[in-house]
Amino acid sequence: MQFTEANNDLPKIYVLVDERIVTIRSFLLDDGFSSDEISFSAPAITDKSAQQYGNNVGSPFRYSAEQTVTVYSENIDKVREVSRQLSDLGKKGIAFNGNHYQAQTEYFFTKLNQVKPAMIEEATRQARAVAEKFAEDSERMLGKIKRASQGESSISDRDKDNPHIKKVRVVSTVEYYLYD
Repeated sequence: MQFTEANNDLPKIYVLVDERIVTIRSFLLDDGFSSDEISFSAPAITDKSAQQYGNNVGSPFRYSAEQTVTVYSENIDKVREVSRQLSDLGKKGIAFNGNHYQAQTEYFFTKLNQVKPAMIEEATRQARAVAEKFAEDSERMLGKIKRASQGESSISDRDKDNPHIKKVRVVSTVEYYLYD
């Protein structure tokens, strides 16, 4: 999550950011996250009157602050539920940066080594079925595996609207002997 504060008084903007951090931390702790799962970056303060580029003449505030809050948890359901409740923090005056690239939720699949053996087993089974069909169609008999290798594994989002659901792919190449 990333939120923004703006003010003309530099010390005041730091106080505002600190107040928001306390509110967000309490919100997350009340929803069951531990302190170890919550971290805050240093605020990024911009002095608009010190900018060389850009037209900041009409800006009502000299200073703006961006603060990033990171929640790293293995409880995906809880993260998704709390994400839907962020409007409660908005009602307390916290303005989140909506689709800011750096503040988008990321979901990591960390169990590849647990699922890979079953995936390789299934890939080998399917390769054998395809090879048997190939042997049958060419009027040959299928022999033993000549060579097998595991290729690249990939993990991707199922689609852009469901990044918490992953597609896991393991590529295997299996060559068989064919006999007359």
